[in-house]
Amino acid sequence: MIDLTMHEEQLKHAIDRAKERNILIPTFAQMQNPQLVPEKVKKALKHVGLWDVNPLNLFRITWHNEPTMNGGGYGGVNFIELPSALTGVDARIIVMCGKWFPTGCHKVGASFGCLAPRLVTGQFDPTYNKAVWPSTGNYCRGGAYNSKLLGCDSIAILPAEMSRERFDWLSKIAGEVIATPGCESNVKEIFDKTWELRRTREDVIIFNQFEEMGNVLWHYQVTGHAIAEAYESIKTENTRFAGACFTSGSAGTMSAGDYLKEQYPYSKLAVGEALQCPTLLENGFGGHRIEGIGDKHVPWVHNVRNTDMVIDIDDEDSQNLLRLFNSEEGHKYLKEVAGVPEKTIEQLSLLGISGIANVLCCIKFAKYYELTSNDVVATVATDSAVMYESRIKELDEQQGKYSMLTAARDYSEHLHGVRTDNMAELTYADRKRVHNLKYYTWVEQQGKTVEELNAQWYDHDYWKNIHDQAKDLDKLINSFNERTGVLEKL
Repeated sequence: MIDLTMHEEQLKHAIDRAKERNILIPTFAQMQNPQLVPEKVKKALKHVGLWDVNPLNLFRITWHNEPTMNGGGYGGVNFIELPSALTGVDARIIVMCGKWFPTGCHKVGASFGCLAPRLVTGQFDPTYNKAVWPSTGNYCRGGAYNSKLLGCDSIAILPAEMSRERFDWLSKIAGEVIATPGCESNVKEIFDKTWELRRTREDVIIFNQFEEMGNVLWHYQVTGHAIAEAYESIKTENTRFAGACFTSGSAGTMSAGDYLKEQYPYSKLAVGEALQCPTLLENGFGGHRIEGIGDKHVPWVHNVRNTDMVIDIDDEDSQNLLRLFNSEEGHKYLKEVAGVPEKTIEQLSLLGISGIANVLCCIKFAKYYELTSNDVVATVATDSAVMYESRIKELDEQQGKYSMLTAARDYSEHLHGVRTDNMAELTYADRKRVHNLKYYTWVEQQGKTVEELNAQWYDHDYWKNIHDQAKDLDKLINSFNERTGVLEKL
């Protein structure tokens, strides 16, 4: 469970910092349902840009933001539905849009779920401690941003081969940026750097998304609720929620699937990974180019026992579709030849590389289970194509100028040509095999205990107890806000 032990002296420092910088912290209930946000905050947000480094943007850590970059309020859940003309399957695929979070990515929510509990309990002293955010990409961006908004210093750690846009942005927000060797698959190198910092720096606190249960809590309480709300808004008498598919970065978003399976007991939950690094499918290893997915290990926060399927995605598919979805010739082909509605074409830039991989997971899931137009499958677009403009240019340089002929190839081969290979339904024994892989990373290398590893599998209340901590945290957040008096001053 998330440690809620109180440290009063350090808590006073955090409260004083919040007073000085007019920091008000949202509750999990408010992130679920922004109608609960104080009217003073809603009014003030009308003058704040979505990416502004302003503490008020903590209240935009929600799926309900108005889809605008400046001064937006709240509305329905941000999601799109992809038509069969694009996906090639009858099932209805809905995609939650991470672009409309501050930083343009929903990881800002997961990192909030990790830092906020430490602040409101006094476990993190913003006048002394530095928040370390190890990540394969967007999580350290969200962590650095939240740190800035919450009055904390930060250190971002990510692989050197991540997109230039990430490093450029981090250089302006994080106190320090550390590039570790390798690509998305090189998670071990990130972990090694965090241990080096632990040994040499007394002031650092590591927020490792792969083990922080605040990541689990936020996605269960906020993303899970939002996906259910999106589904309920489109369902008819005949529709059925068939399941959800999420590629495994930290596996935090998989916790949204835990919530969805409680609400829709007959639905299934699938985890995706890169075919070039088939850790879950084959205990395999390798490098790949689906940015944001960390591999060669099973995240500590992944509730493997509740996962029904593993789906591997070829990174060639996601890379080529990035160009199809974000080029003039690609759009022309989709409209004139494939018959994809213009509205959908305009929305395709909402999908980043991992979002495209998530959609491919949904397509393979729908084909495998022979889903019909009465079935709905859900996923998320963690971020948008805005974060990958340099990648598109690199692909143009490598493959040549994009053309209608290239678009035809990508549409038929990398989208409609996706097959039900390299995927597996998980038996009880399969799930336990995947779960047991945690031992080698987390017990042997990262200091976890065998007892807790076994509790994750055998104790049926282990995950429920974490999911239920939101109410206790909201009480602590409300108490913190009352002691700062910031709301009264707005």
